[in-house]
Amino acid sequence: MEEIFKNLNEKQVEAVKVVDGPVLVISGPGSGKTRCLTHRVAYLISQKVKPNSILAITFTNKAANEMRERINSLLGQKNSPSASLGSPTLPVIGTFHSVCLKILRIEIPILGYKSNFSIFDTNDQLSLIKRVMKDLEIDSKKYNPHLVLNKISKLKTDLIFPENYNPTEFFTKIISRIYSGYQTELKKMNGLDFDDLIVLTVKIFKQNQDILEKYQNFWKYILVDEYQDTSHDQYTLVKILSAKNRNIFAIGDDAQSIYAFRDADIRNILNFQKDYSDAKVIFLEQNYRSTKNILAAAQNIISNNQTQVPKELWTENTKGEKIYIKETLNERAEAEFIVDKIDELLEKDCYKIQDFTILYRTHAQSRAIEEALITRGFPYQIVGGIRFYERKEIKDILSYLRFMINPTDLISLERIYNVPTRGIGETTFNKIAAINEKDLIQSIGVLAKERGDTKQAKSLTEFKKLLTDLSDRKNDKNLTSVIKYVIKRINYEDYLKSLVAKKELYDNTEDKMENLKELLTVARKYDMLRGEEGIEKFLEEIALLQETDKIKTSANRITLMTIHSSKGLEFPVVFIAGMEEGLFPHSRATLAPLELEEERRLCYVAITRAKDRLIMTHAKYRNIFGSTQTNLPSRFIYEIPQDVLKIQPLFESNYFDDETIEY
Repeated sequence: MEEIFKNLNEKQVEAVKVVDGPVLVISGPGSGKTRCLTHRVAYLISQKVKPNSILAITFTNKAANEMRERINSLLGQKNSPSASLGSPTLPVIGTFHSVCLKILRIEIPILGYKSNFSIFDTNDQLSLIKRVMKDLEIDSKKYNPHLVLNKISKLKTDLIFPENYNPTEFFTKIISRIYSGYQTELKKMNGLDFDDLIVLTVKIFKQNQDILEKYQNFWKYILVDEYQDTSHDQYTLVKILSAKNRNIFAIGDDAQSIYAFRDADIRNILNFQKDYSDAKVIFLEQNYRSTKNILAAAQNIISNNQTQVPKELWTENTKGEKIYIKETLNERAEAEFIVDKIDELLEKDCYKIQDFTILYRTHAQSRAIEEALITRGFPYQIVGGIRFYERKEIKDILSYLRFMINPTDLISLERIYNVPTRGIGETTFNKIAAINEKDLIQSIGVLAKERGDTKQAKSLTEFKKLLTDLSDRKNDKNLTSVIKYVIKRINYEDYLKSLVAKKELYDNTEDKMENLKELLTVARKYDMLRGEEGIEKFLEEIALLQETDKIKTSANRITLMTIHSSKGLEFPVVFIAGMEEGLFPHSRATLAPLELEEERRLCYVAITRAKDRLIMTHAKYRNIFGSTQTNLPSRFIYEIPQDVLKIQPLFESNYFDDETIEY
């Protein structure tokens, strides 16, 4: 018991000790939120609450893994993977999507799907949207498939299904037709997209009281991390799951709600006490991360927002260095200054290269910074480039694996029918799909017979033989053996070399094969699972990965990323580039009060990533988005107390005294 309360402050202990009833914990940045959550789970178990009656939900795999490790450490258990739904000795800890995936693997047959459904990524979804639009004779040049997909995603998040979506306007009627066709095709292929993982779980619960009650009885205690980031479907899921026992523990910070573009609804945390009038509300306001100066800057900026739960952040840390504001002539000079400053701090102080991060509002800002880092020979990692699992060679092999598991997956077949090149064209592929959508391998054989004694018939026959062979081999050996067999069986390396020779591929073949070796490294952890189960779990992990899961905080490199990607992270030294009106805050927010408040929360998040030093830069002129812009310094700079700032303007003047600046 003493171990559970070790290193907790008075407010954290108060939050940990509340066993029954609804609890809302408002936690400032760096206030030990994860510690509070994990110690609470350990405390519940110490109070004879059955571990498997506890469900802890968070937003990232990184946070879930950290939570699991800390709980196991507190309980004196060995680290273990996420518990299965039937595990009697472990709480279930995971993201919204991973928890719902576990539920759907058991319950989805009630909606007419098979339990071995595929999970479509964004590229797969776009391919399907384009196919549906083509079938409906809707011009993809007139109606952007990306925009259509975003609209459908928003409808799903709002729990609006095709059968109850009845729009009246012309454009929304077009969306309705595509949405209906898209969802029908997904189901035919036994496929789900990322949104479906949550919304179909909610659908099952709402339509089947007995199934809902099973999980309500199963999970008597529900803890939700980052509650301010919940969307409508996530909020609904938690609300109905906790309705019977009402033991919901929500923790988060309304001032860090920065994901409205992902449909996060700040009202969920602001209205918590309306949903649970008897809720106990606890504030964690002591910051353990940042210096007093950094915290003062964050507190002053966020205090300008009207829509918030007021809180007073404080810290026992030192006052620290003043926040450095540097004005430069343009983005190139800005990048040079940042690199010079890193060089200076590495030489004068005891910092390591991985102690630095450079944050920006938009990815377009990274180009000049990358060029400066490359020129000076600084190693760096950039979050948000081409994802490993979106590279051609990775997607090709994964598509073979997906089709082996789910032979109704038309989108995976569409990717691999001519990889390697086998003389099968788009028209032939469409005929395969039209013959029998439920048995695509059989369709290939039927079409081969129709083509008689032709070269294409032989190609189709060989393709059918290949797919049948791979399907037969999926249960033979472990996962890495299966992947190696696929690569060898299709002569993939020779295929890549042929693309390079024909100048259809300009990448290095060796690099691509090295990437496939890295894929095998990831796959190796599933080798203890036999056959199909190993492939399924491997594909699930990939489908559930988030962008920030790739960040290697221990790597000897500088991290570059957007501010949105930085949430939940911390660094000794933080640079925020582009502190300019029109860029940060973004131009579209300047005349929209609610959007401006979200931009201010984004600035609050950026500032509170810093532990020791915070350096902000802004350029007088910036070449971005295809034009040269002249911007004023960001209004957020003026919202920071002057006594915590050290300002270096481009010209010798204090722009705090410039009365001509108006917003």
